[in-house]
Amino acid sequence: MISFRLKYFMILLAGMTILVSQSSYAQFSYRPGRQGRQERREDADASNGSDEIPLWRGVPPDGPGPRGRERVSDKGSYTHISQARLIVHRPKHPNGMAVLIISGGGYAHIEIGKESNPAAVWLQSQGITAFELIYRLPGEGWGSTDVPFQDGQRAMRLIRSMSERFGIDSHKVGIMGFSAGGHLAAMTETEPDKDLYPSTDRADRISARPDFVALLYPVITMLPPYNTTHSEKELIGKNPTRSEQKAYSAQLLVNEQTPPTFLAQAADDPISNIENSRSMYSALQKFNIPSELHVFPAGGHGWGMGAPGSPESTWPELFKTWAKKNRIWQ
Repeated sequence: MISFRLKYFMILLAGMTILVSQSSYAQFSYRPGRQGRQERREDADASNGSDEIPLWRGVPPDGPGPRGRERVSDKGSYTHISQARLIVHRPKHPNGMAVLIISGGGYAHIEIGKESNPAAVWLQSQGITAFELIYRLPGEGWGSTDVPFQDGQRAMRLIRSMSERFGIDSHKVGIMGFSAGGHLAAMTETEPDKDLYPSTDRADRISARPDFVALLYPVITMLPPYNTTHSEKELIGKNPTRSEQKAYSAQLLVNEQTPPTFLAQAADDPISNIENSRSMYSALQKFNIPSELHVFPAGGHGWGMGAPGSPESTWPELFKTWAKKNRIWQ
């Protein structure tokens, strides 16, 4: 009987080993939490847990915004956001790097479930402190459509202000953005010190400029013929002026102070045309900014960490290699 149980245990253990050895980035998938927000705060010190940190004290700039409860779908899509905040993923052994991760959703919702959450879990597994950004959406009753950019700046400043608390090197704080979140990231990297809101505390004296940036299938330009995304409609309306389109086209805002930037996108992206990444890369190269663009032959849009075995699933390692080459990731 003992021999049978031992044999069964060994078979079970072997099966578990096979499952672990066949790991892929697909394992970093969204799992809706069963805990409420207050319960998650109470568990914040758990080594693999997460903490939530509000960006603003009291009513945020251009508030109060939407009333009622925040809405989250089963797949992790957020809307009706009145409280912008950071969800912190703390690694057991932090390496000093930190990344602010921004999901997309055309500025109409935030796709936490398939973009920032899996990316945060992967970064956390690599020793990087990851901060998911729950940002305010411009069409939800705020006094300005610039509220996402206010949140982007504030998030960068707040992360740096907490560098000692989280074991972060304040000179190794980056941004990773997906789709419309890539636009928010690109606007933050090109205009980190733009006066978007009144200073609220000491943290607002700190620079919002990221030290490095990763843009995944990003929305970059608001200029024709590539101004077909929902992002433009949410930010500057259906009939914007040429000056408004230029003001929100990140490739036109690149300068010699823009940080090193990694880009990856599929050539057949039906939502954000590949020229978004190409125009940004061209602008970065013009100013000799360390940058790298990976164009996958296929993959479409919204792939997050990438389907197992797909060309786009290689982007995390490509980003890691690029970051090491530029002495960001050590």
